[in-house]
Amino acid sequence: MDTGMITDVMRDAVGVVIKLGGPMLVLSMLAGVVVAIFQAVTQIHEQTISFILKVVIVMGVLLLTGGWMLTTLQEYAREIFDLMTRI
Repeated sequence: MDTGMITDVMRDAVGVVIKLGGPMLVLSMLAGVVVAIFQAVTQIHEQTISFILKVVIVMGVLLLTGGWMLTTLQEYAREIFDLMTRI
């Protein structure tokens, strides 16, 4: 195993992490910004509003895209195990 192969594996790993975690993080961040603007306008400073909304959004994303995420992770794991058997 040379450094080029290790670099490819690590690049693929980072790509999979971004692909799987990106949608949840972006939607959670957008929800936080919207709630912060709403709280600034209405002067309601309740921290649980933001937390509950983020939890609901993350759970919704997991329910909608959980199968795709699992398939993507399984494909990457198969690639890693195939690479290990070839070495």
